Amino acid sequence: MSAGVPVFHAGGDWRAAWGDLQVAVQSALASAGGLLLKGLGLAGAEDFQAFALRFGDPLLNYDFASTPRSAVAGQVYTSTEYPSHQSIPLHNEQSYTRQWPMRIWFHCAQASAEGGATPVADSRAVYRRLDPALRERFERKRLMYVRNYGQGLDLPWQQVFGTEDRLVAEAYCGAQGIHFEWTGDGELRTRQVCQAVARHPVSGDAVWFNQAHLFHVSALEPAVREALLDVVDEPDLPRNVYYGDGSPLESSALDEIRQVYREQALRSPWETGDVLMLDNMLMAHGRDPFKGPRKVVVAMARPYEVPPGLP
Repeated sequence: MSAGVPVFHAGGDWRAAWGDLQVAVQSALASAGGLLLKGLGLAGAEDFQAFALRFGDPLLNYDFASTPRSAVAGQVYTSTEYPSHQSIPLHNEQSYTRQWPMRIWFHCAQASAEGGATPVADSRAVYRRLDPALRERFERKRLMYVRNYGQGLDLPWQQVFGTEDRLVAEAYCGAQGIHFEWTGDGELRTRQVCQAVARHPVSGDAVWFNQAHLFHVSALEPAVREALLDVVDEPDLPRNVYYGDGSPLESSALDEIRQVYREQALRSPWETGDVLMLDNMLMAHGRDPFKGPRKVVVAMARPYEVPPGLP
């Protein structure tokens, strides 16, 4: 990440360095999309939360979750709790919805002995590198995310919506334009049509902003995909994605998207105590496999919602 994200050294005390740190953040996030902060002298998750709050915005809950996370302190969460041998592809946080955080912080409380980097990629560069015909088609048709919760295959709806009350979950769906239905076995299925391309509300930059390459069934390892399709029919998969009109996505397009992300990825090893601060629309992030204990926690702020009337 240091190859493409500016680095700021706080000298061991983030409070003492606050003035210079603010200037560095404002400059780096607007241009590079992120800043790697070292030597902050953070003393645990509560201090990390105090650091993130110092920027003046309330921190966000992890609503409408797509991956397992646990609260650590207040609105500080563990990073995605996937097995250590798995990669998490590059993506922008909650770009599978029409509401997302503009700012996100990752704090490395414990660096792993091997691997475990958080690669990043400039979402503007990803947009530019994709074939223009692919970009136009995705932007025009948009994307429909289909989720089937629970059944031992994915997060239960109670965890995703943070409630045991069906009416509360239904109200959230109604407010967010999410179509929902309760299946015969009492589980929940949702469909939501969202953007494939977004415009940054400040700079106006076009960014590739979706999770088609993660949600699509082709993202699964072939053996896992085959085993899953032996258990459920395609409409009942835990998650999948289509064009906004319900037509299937082309495998060649998804392959191109994944290849561009691989080409644009920037990475360097974490050091314990580091914080990576990103503009969530300008910079995508992921996770490399790792060995040994690793603890990276996350905080988010500045919610942005697609204005009414925009596709």
